[in-house]
Amino acid sequence: MAQMGRPRTFDRDAAITQAMHLFWEHGYDATSLSQLKARIGGGISAPSFYAAFGSKQALFHEVIERYLDTHGRVTESLFDTTLPPRKAIELTLRRSAKMQCEPGHPRGCLVALGLMSACSEESKAISEPLARTRNVNRAGLVACVERAVSTGELTKTVIPEVLATTFDSFMLGLSTLARDGVPAARLDTAVDQIMALWDSLNASIGRECGGIADEPGERKSD
Repeated sequence: MAQMGRPRTFDRDAAITQAMHLFWEHGYDATSLSQLKARIGGGISAPSFYAAFGSKQALFHEVIERYLDTHGRVTESLFDTTLPPRKAIELTLRRSAKMQCEPGHPRGCLVALGLMSACSEESKAISEPLARTRNVNRAGLVACVERAVSTGELTKTVIPEVLATTFDSFMLGLSTLARDGVPAARLDTAVDQIMALWDSLNASIGRECGGIADEPGERKSD
């Protein structure tokens, strides 16, 4: 009679969370199988690891799914068309800044930092889910700006892709600042400053002040 295999001595769900924190802290390339086994615990052997997860690459894909279903949901407001465009962007930036500085997990954003320095052929091949997520978020920012322009909230001189890139750059920059230990309160105050850019392009303000909403070359008479 064939002897039954040794039962798992670890919680698979908890193991994915532990692996997520490890990839989040060190990135894909710098995270070794030995580190993953040690973090998962339970005396897991290499054969048991591969039996449970298939490969390091397959585990990373599970980690990304876990991250996007939890911490990565901070960008959901970008796609909520019931929110005013400005509010949608502001909520995303504030929630992202807060999440990236929370205790209980590495600082920064896994989507921004997990494979930005991908150098191996393997890591380049599996970076697509992260790049796709960043592209989806960029599209969400563009859509918010387009809505604001179409409703007259922002001036028609605004180029949605350009303004969206400004907010996208700010959001990606939060990751490095959070990783470097910049306090959450300072990042939140920085959100006030970047949203002031939106306000400076507000069409109604421009009309009231006779500024940016005026036709080129026109000036208010004294």
